[in-house]
Amino acid sequence: MPFDLPSGDPADPGPVYVRENGRLLPVAVPGGPRAVQRPRPLRLFPKSFCVELRLSREDRPARQARTDHFIFTYTREGSLRYSAKPLFSLALAFISDNIDHVDSLVGFPALIAEKLFSAAEARQKFSEPGAGLRALRKFTEAYGSLVLCSLCLRNRYLVIAEKLEEVKSFRELACLDLSCCHLGDEHQLLEHITKDALSSVTRLHLKDNCLSDAGIRKMTAPVRVMRRGLENLMLLDLSCNPDITDTGIGYLFALRKLQCLDISGAGLKDVRAVKRRIRARLGLAHSKVPLREFDHSNCRTEGWADQVVLQWERVTAEAVRARENAASGTAARRFYGKRARAGAVVRGLPSGSCPESSGELQFYREETRDPPSETESVGSGGFRTNKKRAVEEEVEGTDPPRAPEQKSTCLTLGDWDLLNSY
Repeated sequence: MPFDLPSGDPADPGPVYVRENGRLLPVAVPGGPRAVQRPRPLRLFPKSFCVELRLSREDRPARQARTDHFIFTYTREGSLRYSAKPLFSLALAFISDNIDHVDSLVGFPALIAEKLFSAAEARQKFSEPGAGLRALRKFTEAYGSLVLCSLCLRNRYLVIAEKLEEVKSFRELACLDLSCCHLGDEHQLLEHITKDALSSVTRLHLKDNCLSDAGIRKMTAPVRVMRRGLENLMLLDLSCNPDITDTGIGYLFALRKLQCLDISGAGLKDVRAVKRRIRARLGLAHSKVPLREFDHSNCRTEGWADQVVLQWERVTAEAVRARENAASGTAARRFYGKRARAGAVVRGLPSGSCPESSGELQFYREETRDPPSETESVGSGGFRTNKKRAVEEEVEGTDPPRAPEQKSTCLTLGDWDLLNSY
């Protein structure tokens, strides 16, 4: 089939292209059409132009922190080798450095949050003033008891004074030990105990805290009137508070779930009458031997923030030590000051002995535990019969509760004023 060839010079090969840096560029053929010239790139600075970057002193930590992105190791030959850290570690370090700027951690996986908490704790972010409190609240609002389920601040009144807002940020505690802190009736922490954030507390130690009947009334007002606050309390230690009298013990009858009670060293006027009232109203029997629940060996700080509390104690001790060293001017004053401070520390420590006004008054619920002494359980038949008979005699000897006295004990005008202040 005939066809026509395109007109033109048969010796002309056409345009020739060369691939350079991924682009097709035309090449000038001798005797052919003129090749298209590439435009020269526009240079803002000449090739000999250079810039020296100088960092200020404030940027030096940021420049030094760049080495944290790498892991340096040595090979068998002795040469230095470095490799980049995983992206997860880099992201974790960045978030922990800026944890106080995080909006919320609600819904974040607890497994990752624990690692994030540990990273922030290693950088001592929770010890920083202002930012530490904001960072700690992010975790306590999202994870509650995982941050701390038990807090022991026994004889740590300096930590409470310096880190009161941080201590109040903890939620859903099961055990709280504030023994020998000398809080008093008007302390903010005593009021915070009655909030809904600590309604989960089942063990509360308030030994030697200068409490009186007014403090007990204030602490039990939400339970007596609104059935809120310390309604789940099962163990209460109020020993070594001589200002608590028979009237203050009556406010404790609203704690229906109470299993163990210690009021040793209280300023009771009629000890036998108080024993009978506790037996009749709470169902607690008086123990003739010390109970192991009140030896403070089972209460310790447990949770993610246990090392954070230790950091607070260390920082507080260093601040007090620096303040004392600055106050002492001469070597002689330092020497005698140390002796005085040592004596003060010894006097502040819990002595373990209470005033002998009421003796050992520890009570327990018989339905939930065995008798505390093994010698008392020998001869179970005669002992139980005598014990039951003694209990019946005590109950028979008690006067029936009168309605007017019960109303005045449960709800008074002072209670209403206290509730209106919340």
